[in-house]
Amino acid sequence: MNQYNIEQVISHREPMILIDGMASYTQKSAECWVAICPESPFYQSSLSGVPSYIGIEYMAQAIAAYAGANALDNNEHVKIGFLLGTRKFETHTSIFKLHQKLVIKVEELYQEESGLSVFECTIEQEQTLLASAKINVFQPESPEKFIKEQQ
Repeated sequence: MNQYNIEQVISHREPMILIDGMASYTQKSAECWVAICPESPFYQSSLSGVPSYIGIEYMAQAIAAYAGANALDNNEHVKIGFLLGTRKFETHTSIFKLHQKLVIKVEELYQEESGLSVFECTIEQEQTLLASAKINVFQPESPEKFIKEQQ
């Protein structure tokens, strides 16, 4: 496993990089993290935290980091991917609170040749489950061509 900065493995750029780093990854899974602070995107001072529905995007960016790290390991470019949807999104909290360090775990369950994949995702804090979902993503061979076809 190589060590990559989060900016190296996801196509997002500031201010839309929502996760802070990737702790580990394999060819089937990854573990990323985010520390909730007042500078966190989507932080709301009235809540002293980030609404838990932002967890879907934390999961999606962890999937992107996983895909990007594996692409770089194979001497490929990091490609754009698309969040298609989620199933069974459950939260056990309404807010990711100030000073919490969240661990985002993603595991690939299924991948088609077309670029469609399904991931089992969780968000934990100190091994307490805060959110979970199955996330459907799509990474076409040529994202630019795919975007033009959708217009």
